[in-house]
Amino acid sequence: MADDHSESEATTDEHGDTHAHEQHHPGWKTYRWVALVLTVVTIVEVWIYYTPFTENRLFVPSLLIMSAFKFVVVVMFYMHLKYDAKLFRALFIGPLLVAVITMVALMFLFSQLTLKM
Repeated sequence: MADDHSESEATTDEHGDTHAHEQHHPGWKTYRWVALVLTVVTIVEVWIYYTPFTENRLFVPSLLIMSAFKFVVVVMFYMHLKYDAKLFRALFIGPLLVAVITMVALMFLFSQLTLKM
């Protein structure tokens, strides 16, 4: 079954501007699932903090990964980045990657993040 709105279709608004069809935004059911996933990840983060796992080398990386996951989910769904044009996605993700790479490099430089084999 073909999608009703392909990316190549365009419409003209009342001002004569041409716009490509947008993907439909999710309904309340999707937002409830996203909120549930975010809640579960937050519960796991708090639970890990109060367990003996805090002494493990993987404690900080696991919290950082869960935090990054939550950040991505919030940006994609609640900020609607998933449904915006690819240009906006690139304008957001590009500088974000530069910032993450810079932070990781600085942590290596100042010995806060070391790889122990």
